[in-house]
Amino acid sequence: MDLSFKGAAKRLDDLDLPKLGARIGVGEDEIHAFLDVETCGSGFDNQGRPTILFEPHVFYRNLSGAARSKAVAAGLAYPKWGGKPYPRDSYPRLKAACAIDETAALKSASWGLGQVLGENFEAAGFLTVQAMVEAMKDDEENQLLAAVNFIKANKLDDNLRAHDWAGFAKGYNGAGYRKNSYDTRLADAYRKWSRIKDTPWPAKPIPAAPVPVQPAPAPIPAPQTVPAPKPVPAAPTPAAVHVERNPFWAALFAILKAIFSQKGK
Repeated sequence: MDLSFKGAAKRLDDLDLPKLGARIGVGEDEIHAFLDVETCGSGFDNQGRPTILFEPHVFYRNLSGAARSKAVAAGLAYPKWGGKPYPRDSYPRLKAACAIDETAALKSASWGLGQVLGENFEAAGFLTVQAMVEAMKDDEENQLLAAVNFIKANKLDDNLRAHDWAGFAKGYNGAGYRKNSYDTRLADAYRKWSRIKDTPWPAKPIPAAPVPVQPAPAPIPAPQTVPAPKPVPAAPTPAAVHVERNPFWAALFAILKAIFSQKGK
């Protein structure tokens, strides 16, 4: 992976917030509040890299054996959260961690607008943590979509819709959310944005599946009139046949008849 961590760094469009919020049934105000608390509204730093926070305790649990020992010795990993203050820029530690184990290092940072932890790449909708990071480098819309996918996968969309800020903060940030006042900050941010006019969102209903048109039945042919059979003439008698068809025999019979008549007298 390119360790400059620089990509297209495209910013959100006006419609991205209501469009992606609609995927989990919330409006622009809830998404604005979420973004304000997670990243102060920006997905990239002043160098065009995704906003990140490298977590040494997460790096620790993603390592074992000699790699873990090396990371601990370098100050890049320790067992529990909160042991040491975080530096202002996490990238030097991330790059040093990548030299030990790239995949473990990428999993151990929170990324982009929603600060999605690399360990959660699958819930965010990616096949690998590397694929997630590449998407984060290109576009804030990708960053927000990853966060929305994570919220939905962990069933936190119900809390967000109900404005259950404590329930949402606990599910998104863990049991220690009160230490950073995530819930009250979310509530305050929502109140602020609810007083600001939203971006018109031309939501379109999903068209219903077309009803298949049944072909018209073939017309039934009209019954045809069968003509009556022609009368068959009666067969002629044998004599008639001879008389009609052979005059020679008719004449011979006449002569014989006359001879027999003379003999009988």
